[in-house]
Amino acid sequence: MSGNYFAEATAEKRGKRGGKAQELVYCGIFTALIAVGAFIKVPVPVVPFTLQFLFTMLAGLLLGSRMGAVSVAVYMLLGLAGLPIFTEGGGVWYVLKPSFGYIIGFCIGAYVTGKMAEKMRKPTIAGYLMANFTGLFLVYGMGMLYYYIISNYVIDVPIGVWPLFLYCFILAVPGDICLCILAAFLAKRIRPVLRN
Repeated sequence: MSGNYFAEATAEKRGKRGGKAQELVYCGIFTALIAVGAFIKVPVPVVPFTLQFLFTMLAGLLLGSRMGAVSVAVYMLLGLAGLPIFTEGGGVWYVLKPSFGYIIGFCIGAYVTGKMAEKMRKPTIAGYLMANFTGLFLVYGMGMLYYYIISNYVIDVPIGVWPLFLYCFILAVPGDICLCILAAFLAKRIRPVLRN
């Protein structure tokens, strides 16, 4: 009896260690994908359109709230440490760039998207879309707020509310809406594979 208990406990510990290692590998993969996504971009005035949003939403949907947010946070910290993985380089000075708020928003968005996905009894395209659009709202809300504060009160390059809304939302959001839809379909197909 005690021998069986010991064997089961050992197997359980190995399983937990294996699960943790797998989580870290997936986290590293998404950190790398977010970095690569920064360089796949379409030039749009003020805030360039990239594939970062796609990978941050997928990180939340596939890894869950905690590990999804961690993968984005690691990306953010590596960029601030000096690795040129942001759309315009890297370094701690990047916090003074008005567009840095979107990177903070990615972290928040990945967490909330992941949390919503975790609460789904049965994952559906509609559920994933709702989670992604919630993440989209948070990313743009954080990004625009940060952009306005840094531009007007830190670097003294004033921007009005209407130009901010035009360049940082109206011109940028259509592409990210398409990415929300793509992420929902990808998550629906990939998540069962990861679970198995």
